[in-house]
Amino acid sequence: MKRSKKWCKAVKNSTSSLDLYAKVEDLLGVKEAAPRLYAHYLLFLNSIRFGSLLDVGCGSGDFLFQMQNALDIRSAKGIDLSPLMVQKSSQKGIDAVCIDLCELQDKYDVITAVFDMLNYLDKPSLEQFLSCVYARLNEGGFFLCDINTLYGFKHVAVGSYIVDDEERFLAVDSDFKANKYVSEFTLFEKEGLRFKKSQETIRQYYHTVDEIIRLSGLKLLNNDLVNLYDMGKADKQFLVFERSKQ
Repeated sequence: MKRSKKWCKAVKNSTSSLDLYAKVEDLLGVKEAAPRLYAHYLLFLNSIRFGSLLDVGCGSGDFLFQMQNALDIRSAKGIDLSPLMVQKSSQKGIDAVCIDLCELQDKYDVITAVFDMLNYLDKPSLEQFLSCVYARLNEGGFFLCDINTLYGFKHVAVGSYIVDDEERFLAVDSDFKANKYVSEFTLFEKEGLRFKKSQETIRQYYHTVDEIIRLSGLKLLNNDLVNLYDMGKADKQFLVFERSKQ
């Protein structure tokens, strides 16, 4: 596959918005839901033999930390575009760096993109990103990811959300239109006797499995429905792709 330009140049979410998300991730219920999603990754990884793993969009390092504790991984690395997230990962003992996927020189047996990371990319960015995934995968290697379902966007993610832990007050207003999910984050952080206000817009985009297959040049092996927040219908899909041997 032809290698395209750096995918991060086209990402619509700025580093400042990613850093704001890093500050409030623990307030959003993500960590409580994560084990149910991680179980799908662990089940597959435990069924294959591999020596190296790259986690793209590693966040605070929770996923890599748990995988390294559960599996015998010879080489594991995390990358993220948020310096704050990389700092949090490094504090857990994770080998994490703030770098664009396309700037890496090494290849890996497994690449992961956990907790709807692909949904943060618009269509052009997704194509560029998947091209870089293909380039960084060893032949016979696997790409594991999860994406939000249309139901998850329309019925689980939209609306208003307010939470207060005395040190931080967070308000999130979200809407989903024309396959684009837009969240307005307003955060007040306590600094002494005052509160510092921060505001950022975070965008996500709906992608189909067929689009990912077409753009990636990879073979789909698994497509599992996942229920994280609503036991009625699936809000995520867990996907496993393979780079075929030439």
